[in-house]
Amino acid sequence: MTAIALEGKAYRRIVNAWCMYDWANSAFATTVMAALLPPYFSGVAAAGLPRAQATSYWGYGVSLSMVLVALMGPILGAIADYTGGKKRYLGSFLALALVFTGLLFFVGEGDWGAALAFYVLASIGNGGANVFYDSLLPHVARPDEIDQVSTRGFALGYLGGGLLLAINLAWYMMPERFGFADGGQAVRTAFLSVAVWWAVFSTPLFRHVPEPHAARGPRVNPLRAGFGRLGETFRDLRRYRELTKFLVAYWLYADGIGTIIKMATIYGAEIGIGTADLAGALLLTQIVGIPLTLVFGRLARRVGTKRAIYVALAVYTLISVLGFFMSQPWHFWVLAGMVGLVQGGSQALSRSLFGAMTPKARSAEFFGFFDISSKFAGIAGPLLFGLTASLTGTGRWSIVSLVVFFVAGALLLSRVQEQEGIAIARAEVTPSTPLNVEGAAPIA
Repeated sequence: MTAIALEGKAYRRIVNAWCMYDWANSAFATTVMAALLPPYFSGVAAAGLPRAQATSYWGYGVSLSMVLVALMGPILGAIADYTGGKKRYLGSFLALALVFTGLLFFVGEGDWGAALAFYVLASIGNGGANVFYDSLLPHVARPDEIDQVSTRGFALGYLGGGLLLAINLAWYMMPERFGFADGGQAVRTAFLSVAVWWAVFSTPLFRHVPEPHAARGPRVNPLRAGFGRLGETFRDLRRYRELTKFLVAYWLYADGIGTIIKMATIYGAEIGIGTADLAGALLLTQIVGIPLTLVFGRLARRVGTKRAIYVALAVYTLISVLGFFMSQPWHFWVLAGMVGLVQGGSQALSRSLFGAMTPKARSAEFFGFFDISSKFAGIAGPLLFGLTASLTGTGRWSIVSLVVFFVAGALLLSRVQEQEGIAIARAEVTPSTPLNVEGAAPIA
């Protein structure tokens, strides 16, 4: 069964249920990944370590989680495409994420090893669940509404993640009013609240989104199919030079963007900025990001998509340089607001430019590869961040080192002839009439 064959309220209920998972799992990205766990790790779990060493260890942990998720991508994608059971596999990885996110409640002073282990395992669960969640989108949305459905999920993620972060921040700033012994207990309870929030708001997806049929029989070996498909896509990319150049450019600057998101708060904690300011500033990023993403869409129409991306990369470069001089809480608030100006816009425009240069007859294949490749973006940055902190004894040079990703990405992006890439994509001859996911004629 597929949702795109339904009409009216039944179709909308399925679409809304799918979008609610973004609302549910974005709490992990905001409260755990970005706002509260990094400073808690630096100040409490790794209290016995030098601050720069704690920053370094955190960077290594983030890189390890990204590597593991990226390596699983081809295999998990093959399982989603060939064997069916997307919701079942999503549920299994979600359970892994929920358990280890909840276990962060028990991390106390000096438990930096447990904190890293729980975070890495929760990240693996989150990354694996997202593979199957994303794979449901073509089965949920009609072809002419897939962008709108995807965007709605993205917007709900901003709202849901920001709402729970605001609640968690209130707990931390006024622990006695909410019945907590101190701020530390409030933060640990916030980690547990993410697991509960995630579980509750994931329920609509499992109740209302139908399980798609397998595209091919379950006898296909997922491991062989996954790496075979990845190799096939690599070979096909050689035919699309401009698309390939853009993909490499995207890997570079997306790595820098992802590192700022993941490492900002632990760097702030290292230089003495309090958790309330760190979390509050990230909440500001969420609030600013919603309308500014739409503004960037208008900017792209006026100056072109590539130029709009250049603007975003220039702002990120400035953020990295200014981060070196950051010493006061208000500095972090300003930089967080600057991130909010460009974060959503840079991601949305990168996806749309990639889509414009992708042959429509093979969009699912290429976007599948884009999804896998985006997981690799975010490995080198935290690793460089951690190594630089180890070598220099401070995270200040680590934040500056990210400039290389933005400059190199922008330089390679300047070599991309997007009009040529778009023309090649439009001229691609469709070998046969495409079918929808159930093998029926395309839906008009």
